[in-house]
Amino acid sequence: MTGSICFCGRKNKNKLLLLSQCCARYLEHFDTMPAPDAESLMRSRYSAFVLGRGDYLKKTWLDTTCPSDLSFEPNVKWLGLEVRAHRLTSPEQAEVEFVALSRLKGQPTRLHELSRFVKDNGRWFYVDGVLRTPEHPRSA
Repeated sequence: MTGSICFCGRKNKNKLLLLSQCCARYLEHFDTMPAPDAESLMRSRYSAFVLGRGDYLKKTWLDTTCPSDLSFEPNVKWLGLEVRAHRLTSPEQAEVEFVALSRLKGQPTRLHELSRFVKDNGRWFYVDGVLRTPEHPRSA
């Protein structure tokens, strides 16, 4: 699996990165190699959803907002990720806007979210997200 293209779609010089060059290093080495920024964390969390890695999602979710039960939809097929924007809102806070495409029971689905992240003890954590709809693309 580490010789495959990374699920998050990150590129370097217009070439897609391998999973081993990208998200796998954070997924496999969270304790010693945390994601360096909120965008990298968000991308690795997308890869964790693709791989069904609830352990990683819990480790990278802020304790105060993490749900007690993380269950995966059994019939979902993740198709791709587009990061639309990412920005620091302070030295310890960031936002990442993304669109994730999937197919659920044969039907196409689209998740458009503005995610919030916080940096604590040198590590980025997912806080929560606001879903965006086509009618309200800049809702907060």
